[in-house]
Amino acid sequence: MFRILAAVAMLVVVSACSPETPPAPPSPTVSVANPLLKNVVDWDEYIGHFEAPQSVELRARVTGQVTQILFRDGQDVQEGQPLFVIDPQPYKAELDQARATVESAEATRENAILIEARSTILEAKNTVSKEKLEADQTRLRTATAALHAAQAALETAELNYNWTTVRAPVSGRVSSRRVSIGDHVQAGSTMLTTVVSLDPLWFVFDGAESFYLKYLRQAQQGQRQSSRDFENPIDIRLSDETSFSHRGKMVFVDNAIDIDSGTIQAHAVVDNHDHFLTPGMFGRARLLGSGSYRAMLVPDEAIITKQSLKEVLVLARDDTVTKRTVELGPEVLGLRAVKGGLASTDLVILDHLTQLKPGMKVAPHRTAIEPRNAGAGPAMPPVNAPEPYAATASDEH
Repeated sequence: MFRILAAVAMLVVVSACSPETPPAPPSPTVSVANPLLKNVVDWDEYIGHFEAPQSVELRARVTGQVTQILFRDGQDVQEGQPLFVIDPQPYKAELDQARATVESAEATRENAILIEARSTILEAKNTVSKEKLEADQTRLRTATAALHAAQAALETAELNYNWTTVRAPVSGRVSSRRVSIGDHVQAGSTMLTTVVSLDPLWFVFDGAESFYLKYLRQAQQGQRQSSRDFENPIDIRLSDETSFSHRGKMVFVDNAIDIDSGTIQAHAVVDNHDHFLTPGMFGRARLLGSGSYRAMLVPDEAIITKQSLKEVLVLARDDTVTKRTVELGPEVLGLRAVKGGLASTDLVILDHLTQLKPGMKVAPHRTAIEPRNAGAGPAMPPVNAPEPYAATASDEH
């Protein structure tokens, strides 16, 4: 009996000395929000350059000595503006001679007309022979032909004389002179300078075949009009710009894909009233890459990357964590578009992602996803076709 009581006492003592079981840790507090819904239009990015629609090599059209240069190298010029003068004196002499020849031919023809008319009257009265009338008629035809030849020679002389003043063929910007005053130039061979048009300009770029196929499919399905038939908008930014500040419209898509490069060339026309843009400048352009669609937007930091998979954590009804594999789209308003794998009613977990696992209980704190500045968040890496480079959004339903 004594032994039993002693054992019971020992158990009581041991139990009193043992620490209590610690309470379970509190569930972590996380921020949750529904995806932000926006109407989104995708934009695809291209690298290209500006070209002048008209680039003219200005060559002498008459032979002679350069006597005047009437422009400053690199200046803007207007169509028809005089640029060079080639010694006009020899051509002025030829012009004067041609005018005199025409006057002589006109006088000869007028005399032939009078003689032929008189012979016609006299032949009707049998005063002159028929042979005489025919000879006078031949003389009139010869005089008429000589007048036409003289008039043609006069036109040629006038052209040559006018061509001694070399004028800008288009409005734009002239390059440097290739000749100096006193140089002898040859008609048709000596290049004097070049002139490029400036307003408007073309923005020329090559598109991958996969992009081209995407646009064809979209046009077939009525999602986006083809740039071959419709002037789709295009926005351009220069190498030192952060925003797409130049607007153009598509006007050309080539008729074949280059077999070697697998690309197709296209160009847009861009207004350049202030002549700021210059042929040869490089830029990045974004071209309408889709029709409008409804997209869900979430912050990039709410997305988990596992090799090629993209996942987000969402809150289940019992306040536990569950994961969803999602298909991502471009950056919109500083957020990431989610094209699939997520419902608009889902509550996306926005923070503490590294501490969470599927099935874990959490304490949710409701918040809202707000648009950010276009430049906020991680930068969009360069993309390969056919993923869109970026997108824009609106609130229209």
